[in-house]
Amino acid sequence: MQLKQEANTEPRKRFHLLSRLRKAVKHAEELERLCESNRVDAKTKLEAQAYTAYLSGMLRFEHQEWKAAIEAFNKCKTIYEKLASAFTEEQAVLYNQRVEEISPNIRYCAYNIGDQSAINELMQMRLRSGGTEGLLAEKLEALITQTRAKQAATMSEVEWRGRTVPVKIDKVRIFLLGLADNEAAIVQAESEETKERLFESMLSECRDAIQAVREELKSDQKQRDYTLDVESGKVSNLQYLHSYLTYIKLSTAIKRNENMAKGLQKALLQQQPDDDSKRAPRPQDLIRLYDIILQNLVELLQLPGLEEDRAFQKEIGLKTLVFKAYRCFFIAQSYVLVKKWSEALVLYDRVLKYADEVNSDAGAFKNSLKDLPDVQELITQVRSEKCSLQAAAILDANDAHQTETSSQVKDNKPLVERFETFCLDPSLVTKQASLVHFPPGFQPIPCKPLFFDLALNHVAFPPLEDKLEQKTKSGLTGYIKGIFGFRS
Repeated sequence: MQLKQEANTEPRKRFHLLSRLRKAVKHAEELERLCESNRVDAKTKLEAQAYTAYLSGMLRFEHQEWKAAIEAFNKCKTIYEKLASAFTEEQAVLYNQRVEEISPNIRYCAYNIGDQSAINELMQMRLRSGGTEGLLAEKLEALITQTRAKQAATMSEVEWRGRTVPVKIDKVRIFLLGLADNEAAIVQAESEETKERLFESMLSECRDAIQAVREELKSDQKQRDYTLDVESGKVSNLQYLHSYLTYIKLSTAIKRNENMAKGLQKALLQQQPDDDSKRAPRPQDLIRLYDIILQNLVELLQLPGLEEDRAFQKEIGLKTLVFKAYRCFFIAQSYVLVKKWSEALVLYDRVLKYADEVNSDAGAFKNSLKDLPDVQELITQVRSEKCSLQAAAILDANDAHQTETSSQVKDNKPLVERFETFCLDPSLVTKQASLVHFPPGFQPIPCKPLFFDLALNHVAFPPLEDKLEQKTKSGLTGYIKGIFGFRS
């Protein structure tokens, strides 16, 4: 596989590839001979034979020996089919997968031998699987491109909206020839993953075709500067072809987003409330998808060359109303989830208004609107949702009233005195919260004994005059005598 990729840029790698394949076939044949021993069970013997036949077929395939290659592939396919029917379903899945991988090689060999119907089967295989893998991938893509190129040689013009324009760019011819096959494959796709892959493949091819037209427009100075034909007042053929391809791209993008919206709606209805394994879809996801669809419809109205096409403008306007109705419906659903009943009711009325406009104006455009979501089904659903919404709003109002009468009544007691009773008090989160009585009230307490000394006022102290006079007389004399050492 690595050498196969490198051989595209380095031709010498192809010789290395063939040498490796020859060695692989020899090793496979030796393995098959070893498996013929009695020690090996029948299952292993058959798998070894199938492996040898597969490698031998791949070697013949690279040598373009189509008959020998198809014989080897058919032998391998037969063995795997027998093994799939002989074992359990779990093991049969692996064998059936190998059969599916070999089938494109068999059809490719049959086509090269001369079976012209094989090319249609190869295209269907490629479209159903979203692209093949392995050594056949590049050959199959080249074969389909070559076949379409042969058909494109006979395609010279395309008609759209009553105007025929020539198609001279090969890439655009090839894309337009494969457009019907791609659309058919999308319709027949079984899984959502396959549909998404086919949508992406188709959009990628369309973008390449648009880019080729843009380059052609840029290369022609006259067409770039003067997109209008002065005599007829119409856009040029090349510009009109660009508008046609842009219309295909935007229409395909709308179909892809609409398909994704349908998948999300189913998931929204089937989701389990306790399922936390993955992110559950929400109405907001659908709103986003419908926003993208409405933006694509606005771009369709701005395509050059369709300004005077009143039927086209009217058709796009009706499609816009349909998707606006669905967008309003899911916006209302998102409001219901958060219990905004008034807003949801107004949006439901808006949905009915859009739906009535579509029904009143869709007389001549029923064929173009048949692929869109059913408006009648939406009207029925909206009427049902309105009844449910009104009932839920009434019940919610009663519950709120009961809660208010039972839990929001308080008797102006501070919080410290009503710990045992629950009530909703919004003032607790304000600056005037009533938590305790402040200042606190006085409370009686036991009296502390006090002792009063009443006898002091009636006590007569002894006179002290004699002592004071003696101290006065001997004050200075005693001091002088003390200096000179005379003491009495």
